[in-house]
Amino acid sequence: MELVSMGDIFRKLAQDRCMSLEEFGLLAKCNDDIDRKLDEEQKRIAKEKDNIILEGRLSGFLLDADLKVWLKAPLKVRAERIAQRENKSVAKAMAEASEREECERERYLKYYNIDIRDLSVYDLVIDSTKWSPEEISEIVVKAAGFLI
Repeated sequence: MELVSMGDIFRKLAQDRCMSLEEFGLLAKCNDDIDRKLDEEQKRIAKEKDNIILEGRLSGFLLDADLKVWLKAPLKVRAERIAQRENKSVAKAMAEASEREECERERYLKYYNIDIRDLSVYDLVIDSTKWSPEEISEIVVKAAGFLI
């Protein structure tokens, strides 16, 4: 299956504007056209493509999907993963992730009255600190009803 990451698309837009992710997030906070265009693009992709995994903070809220999955982990664990992936300190990654999440939460509440901390829209919530990536994949595949 093809993976479409809205986060990757958002990062690419920031990079195209020579902005950091944090700077672009603050711009998006002041300019709702950025989020709204991304959200419409997400809906378009979901309509036009079959057999895809569409990943994004609002995907579970905006799209009708066969299976909605949320992967969760504590902020410290996510910051450690980001720090390793992006070669930065855990403290910096934690501050950036916390700021980005609060900025996104405020925007989505304002634009759509969606609280992204409400996980009730998901069919399956998996704590990624308890399972390996392979085990998580196996859980999702089984939940989707596919043979491994």
